[in-house]
Amino acid sequence: MTLEEAVAESGIIAILRGVRPDEVLAVAEALYSAGVRVIEVPLNSPDPYDSIGKLATEYQGRLLCGGGTVLTQAHVEKVCAAGGRLAVAPNTDPAVIRRAISLGMTPFPGFGGATEAFLAIETGAQFLKLFPASTYGVGHLKALKAVLPPEVVVAPVGGVGPGDIAEWRAAGAGCFGIGSELYKPGMAADEVHRRAVELVKAAA
Repeated sequence: MTLEEAVAESGIIAILRGVRPDEVLAVAEALYSAGVRVIEVPLNSPDPYDSIGKLATEYQGRLLCGGGTVLTQAHVEKVCAAGGRLAVAPNTDPAVIRRAISLGMTPFPGFGGATEAFLAIETGAQFLKLFPASTYGVGHLKALKAVLPPEVVVAPVGGVGPGDIAEWRAAGAGCFGIGSELYKPGMAADEVHRRAVELVKAAA
């Protein structure tokens, strides 16, 4: 499953910051059954490569998973070795983007302004993460979309919830990275499912 195919199904990227390997499959099933097809495990979570490996094995071909807070080429290589196909970063680092592409992965760099966005695009990224979205605001994205290539997909991440997805969508957001609005460490799977259903509905 490509990232394009995955986000077309729901538009939601689940960010499971703090998830543990012993709970990741239960949380993933709660998300999958709600329609979510992309899961990011930030690398500052406990044993993140173990969680990524479990997701990659259990959901091969059905769900796209990868690492978040991918800051170095070594991080990219470890995510790839674990089975992850997605390299999400809070920043734009051309070396990280190039390494992800060379390994057949999808880079998803973070950006704030036009300079970073165009650097990421020139390096080969087609998906960009506006981060932190809440401090930049909807108007910032709308202005940027006027100059970005139309095929580039921008995902606002950080402070986005079901109540403002429609506003972000109208400004040009192509998908949404959702963290604490969807999952917090120790949250029961049924609560994750309830939140995911609400978010998927809002993003539709």
